[in-house]
Amino acid sequence: MNSFFIGNVEIEKTAALAPMASVADKSYRLMCKEYGASYLVSEMISSKGLCFGDKKTARLCEIEKEERPYALQLFGEDPYYMGKAAYKLNEYSPDIIDINMGCPVPKIVGNGSGSALMKLPDTAAEICREVVKNANCPVTVKFRAGWDENSINAVEFAKLIEQAGASAVTCHGRTRTQFYSGKADWDIIRQVKASVKIPVIGNGDVVDGESAKAMYEQTGCDLVMIGRGSYGRPWVFRDVKHYLETGEKLPEVSIEEKMAVMKKHCELICKYKGERQGMKEARKNCAWYVKGLKGSARLRAQCGGLNTISDLYEMIDHILANELGE
Repeated sequence: MNSFFIGNVEIEKTAALAPMASVADKSYRLMCKEYGASYLVSEMISSKGLCFGDKKTARLCEIEKEERPYALQLFGEDPYYMGKAAYKLNEYSPDIIDINMGCPVPKIVGNGSGSALMKLPDTAAEICREVVKNANCPVTVKFRAGWDENSINAVEFAKLIEQAGASAVTCHGRTRTQFYSGKADWDIIRQVKASVKIPVIGNGDVVDGESAKAMYEQTGCDLVMIGRGSYGRPWVFRDVKHYLETGEKLPEVSIEEKMAVMKKHCELICKYKGERQGMKEARKNCAWYVKGLKGSARLRAQCGGLNTISDLYEMIDHILANELGE
């Protein structure tokens, strides 16, 4: 197995699933893991929410053995609370604690967290030091190329984070002001990799085996991370691994497998969140799974009205009959 280490944690050098708030929940992570994601990261965990005993925040810290190697990701702007939260995370025994310094969402940035910390590198370094001091596992930091095109500071930022004791960094090749638009700058990931001795994970615009291989070759990164490229396509991790090992692309996933995966994914969501809430949250996932099918616009609209697991089964039956001509 071609692998590398973050601290004492060995990770296969294929592709990781990016942390995505309100998307990459437990059911999503387990589906991607089943298809070969080599490393998973939790949804964002509020440091203050954890410190003040918020039950919803605590549930985000729970770990299934199937998810490992697995990181719990903290966010916050206050070094004291970030350190205290890291100490509290020890009881959940994460393999890694990741610090979010890249989230571009206004609600997070407005509180001085996420990518807002790229404008405050000294505070970011202090947060990292406090988390490292209180964690019983390796600590990593995820950040962006910079705040905007006039403040690309990922290289200097990575050096500070390394000095603060981080065991690895993840660099998303977009600025905060880009959000998820435009093209990710892989060259900034290459520059970060060349500037630090710790492992570097590259994130941005990896959607298949070919783009994963290209990122490895162009940046020298230790691991590629896939986010939006996994929407409705958890098998992308299987495809990446196969391509890296053989240089060959796997055939397109059959409609039968696609529907079976969607069904299993939605059943998992309902298992963890109950049918009523689960099906509400499953709607967006279903809309991703039906992309590209016959009458996809109509199907996406239908996904928005799914209320029960029976609704889903009925929709799947109709899709298969329509696609297979039965």
